[in-house]
Amino acid sequence: MRARARLVVATAAATLLIGCASGPAQSRPDPDDGGRTGGDGERVLVFSKTAGFRHDSIPDGIAAVRDLGAAHGFSVDATDDARAFTPKNLSRYDAVVWLSTTGDVLNSAQQTAFERYVRAGGGYVGVHAAADTEYDWPFYGDLVGAHFQSHPAVQPAKIKVEDHAHPATAHLGADWDRTDEWYNYRSNPRTRARILASLDESSYSGGSMGGDHPIAWCQSSVDGGAGRSFYTGGGHTKQSYADPAFRRHLLGGIQYATGAARADCRPEQGYTSLFDGTAASLTRWKQAGPGSFALAADGTLTSVGGMGLLWYAHRSFASYSLKLDWKMTGSDKGDNSGVFVGFPPSDDPWSAVNNGYEIQIDATDVPEKTTGSVYGFKSADLAARDRALNPPGQWNTYELRVEGERLRIWLNGTLINDYTNTDPARSLRDGHIGIQNHGADDQVAFRDIRVRDLAAAPAPAPEAQGAGAR
Repeated sequence: MRARARLVVATAAATLLIGCASGPAQSRPDPDDGGRTGGDGERVLVFSKTAGFRHDSIPDGIAAVRDLGAAHGFSVDATDDARAFTPKNLSRYDAVVWLSTTGDVLNSAQQTAFERYVRAGGGYVGVHAAADTEYDWPFYGDLVGAHFQSHPAVQPAKIKVEDHAHPATAHLGADWDRTDEWYNYRSNPRTRARILASLDESSYSGGSMGGDHPIAWCQSSVDGGAGRSFYTGGGHTKQSYADPAFRRHLLGGIQYATGAARADCRPEQGYTSLFDGTAASLTRWKQAGPGSFALAADGTLTSVGGMGLLWYAHRSFASYSLKLDWKMTGSDKGDNSGVFVGFPPSDDPWSAVNNGYEIQIDATDVPEKTTGSVYGFKSADLAARDRALNPPGQWNTYELRVEGERLRIWLNGTLINDYTNTDPARSLRDGHIGIQNHGADDQVAFRDIRVRDLAAAPAPAPEAQGAGAR
């Protein structure tokens, strides 16, 4: 939340929102949208100016965002007047939703104001025809991620969900079947953005992106700035905004853009799945010690009992990036688990404790034993960790990057720990990986465990991304 900016609310700026009104945020839960998931008074501007085709679903979209704001603790203003794009007025908002805008909608001064807003940490949400906007403004092209090229008729299609930790897609299964107008884009944003979902072009007619067809994505920075960007290609039809799954998808994008929820939105390519949510993908894993993990229909593994360890027995790893999504499932913050790296094969879970390193999951413990710490050896940067951490019930993403004896830890795209092993009795240079089931009262869920061999694919991922709050 940009509390600093909230102090700069002027009557003159408010008058620019012609024909707009916003009511006080409500706290009632909305079960259709997953219940209230956070928000501490964020403010959102919905912008819907069109200089080309105007979608008749825009009023439905505005109403949906207002409903989401009332249910989830953020206030909403709406306008189609570009005069709202001044530095002073934009400073009132945590994110701006470009709702099916089309054509050239801002003049040069307004563009400059919005660029500065985003670079300083403001959020952007693009919905559907936001990709059919401002083709000659390079900054906006980078921000939206890809521009519209064409579309076939409205029809059903299958969406493949690629990221199950982002709040915009965490509620979805592996596939999402829905009807909409499916855009083809002039470029593929995969190398610059984290793809959240893509279209299965074999499931409908008119796809023209060669089988790799992103339809929703996010970015953690644009032009090196601090802002956050989310885009979804859905939202052409009026029915979209009455669909609980799409409303929750839109909500998650807004929460990411405002900073109310954190996610790793760095581009991701070259990873091999070790656990993809299926029983078949567990055949190369072994359980050491007591307890186990329960596999749910939604593809998550939840710890049961302990002290035990589910470890990948098929091979060891040397120089690699390990990514996995996790959440504490209890109602409090006392759940305990961890991710182990650099240990030898063994049916004894204590072998991993005594010979490897645990990256802790337990936000209540002392600094060297709390979430993000190398357990017992080095605390995380707690200020950075706290900014990046999502609370119990929400998904988080770890990246553990091992190169030689160096171990770096990213939480939701933010670097929170950098540790180099100097213990001659341990080594990170070759070892196995595993996830811990800690105890009967500790329930931590995992999904989408994947690895990238850095020796075979040395292209480095971006360094630390800031938490984006301002």
